[in-house]
Parts: sequence; structure tokens; C-alpha cells
Amino acid sequence: MLILSCASKLQLLETLLKRNLPQTVAADTDNTDLYKNIYAAFYWDLDVYRRLLLDTDAVNWKQNFRLYGNQNGIYDVSKDAAATKKIHLTATPHFTYLNPNPNKMPQRQLDPSFTISTLKSSHVDILNETWPHGGNEQSRRFLDNMVKCFPSISILDSNGHPISWSIMDPLGAQIHGYTLPSHRRRGYLAIVMRALSMQIHAAGCPVYGHTALNNVQTQNLLDYMGSQRLSELCHICIHSST
Repeated sequence: MLILSCASKLQLLETLLKRNLPQTVAADTDNTDLYKNIYAAFYWDLDVYRRLLLDTDAVNWKQNFRLYGNQNGIYDVSKDAAATKKIHLTATPHFTYLNPNPNKMPQRQLDPSFTISTLKSSHVDILNETWPHGGNEQSRRFLDNMVKCFPSISILDSNGHPISWSIMDPLGAQIHGYTLPSHRRRGYLAIVMRALSMQIHAAGCPVYGHTALNNVQTQNLLDYMGSQRLSELCHICIHSST
């Protein structure tokens, strides 16, 4: 492992990681909490990644964790390492979509009685209730931290209640794009996605996200918004001892 201290090299590394953010690899570990801690690494050399998993303490295999990887071969190496460690690892493939120029995203009109705003901690309960990966106290803490620390966009109704929203996770991906059922088919999620994408793009970060292989509705929306599907699948691997 090479530790960088030169400011110019660190800046170069930051530029490289931002450019390749959708292909980064991450392990999220902390005892029984699958949400709390995230470790990210980026590799072209799979042998180096294999040695990291097997020969270092970078991943604590005794804890619950999630592991993300887009690059070809990452899932196979992760699966082989888990077999060597004699632990069970489940993996779910996702499509990854990248939008190179959110300025070209189509614009939709918003009901004049509604406003675009950021999410607040007071909104976290409804986020946790509607997120497919939520519904527990750990996920609630995770979502609250995302709302406090990362960009988010929401459409608020005339009473100040969120009706459509999207947030950014610690790896820079857009997650939990959602519209309340009573407000669907009005293009609100497209408005939210464009607003958040413009904010992320202005910060110099890539605009991307993952979607399940069977989520055709979201895939169609991403195609409409001008996003490009990456050739590699993102495998989200989970080890849970509980």
C-alpha cells in the first residue's frame, strides 16, 4: 500500500476517483449494522484487491457488512474470498446509470403551490417507511445521516410535507428516489432527479445511481433523463450473521 502525502498527488487521486466513482468498491461494516461504516477502494488490479480481502484487516469478516463493486471480476474475487473465509455472502446485481451532462435533462413544470427544498431530519420517518431497504432503526439512523451530511432534494406540498424526493449516499450515488402514490404520474420524480443531479454536477462529482434489474419503470425514467447504462453490473454483496 502506498501512502500519499504530496498535495499534487492527492489532488490527482481525488480527480481520478471522482471520474471513476461509479466503479469504486466499498465495504460497509460495523457489527450488526449494515448501514453505518463505509470503506471504499478502487482497483484495476484484481490480484491487489484479492490480497486486500485475504491478507489484511481492511474487512472484518466477523462483522456484518455490505460490499459494492462495478468492475468486471470484483464479484468473483469477493465470492472466492468469502469461501476462503468460510462465510456466507449473498449478492444482488444492479444496473448502474451515469449521466454525463445533467444540463441536458428535460425540464418539467412544477405545480405553483409546491416548492423545491432540501430534506430535513423531520422528514426521515417517511423516508424510512418508504425505502425498500429501510423500516428499522439502523436504516433510520443511516437516512438521517444522509439527509444531514449530503445533498438531497424534495418537492414539498402546500403544507410543507414531502411528496417526492431523492438523496445522495456516502458513495455519491443517488438513492431512494420516491414519489408518494397519490402524486404519481405527474413527472415529479423527474423534477427531483434533475435538481439533485444539477447540484451534484456543480460540485464536480459524477451523476450516477443503481437500480434493480427488474425495476423497468426507473430504468425507463433514467433513459428519458439521458442517463447511460454502464456495461458492468454492480453487485451488492451482503454478509449478515443475524
